[in-house]
Amino acid sequence: MSTAPHITPDSQAAARTQAIQVGVVMGSSSDWDVMRHAADILTEFGIAFEAKVVSAHRMPDDMFRYAEAAAERGLVAIIAGAGGAAHLPGMLAAKTTVPVLGVPVPSRHLQGVDSLHSIVQMPKGIPVATFAIGTAGAGNAALFAVAMLAGSNPALRARLDAFRARQTEVARAMTADLTMPTTEGGKA
Repeated sequence: MSTAPHITPDSQAAARTQAIQVGVVMGSSSDWDVMRHAADILTEFGIAFEAKVVSAHRMPDDMFRYAEAAAERGLVAIIAGAGGAAHLPGMLAAKTTVPVLGVPVPSRHLQGVDSLHSIVQMPKGIPVATFAIGTAGAGNAALFAVAMLAGSNPALRARLDAFRARQTEVARAMTADLTMPTTEGGKA
């Protein structure tokens, strides 16, 4: 069994017909290689989302407008990926009460540790939920958004439970892939 996204025509169609619930934003199109993992998870669960470049440094007015309109537009969460100085998640959080889920994007020089420190060290009163560096963080941020939405949606909760059960089965099956060295007599 694989834990790769189970993107079906049904989940894609559901996402297209719903109002946008989650924003997936990033500071640069080069961040898409990481952030597409969030998009894949949201698509798998049929969650309507939008993906945009909203640079904190190169387009701050656009970023502020995006954050200020998020609640009115019905967004339930914003997954914000950023590398380097990684100001995007915190600046969005400063301008909206919609939960911001920060994803540190690996950089060439510091492998995303700089981004992690920037996102996780928000001052008291302006929270950003911070996830792991890279693709695992993007995927987990999307799963967190799914869990947020599942709290009031029993059908989505059941799909999330099924997703978790598939992961458990995949992990259990990994034991079969292990081989133990044996000595003479058949004992390890």
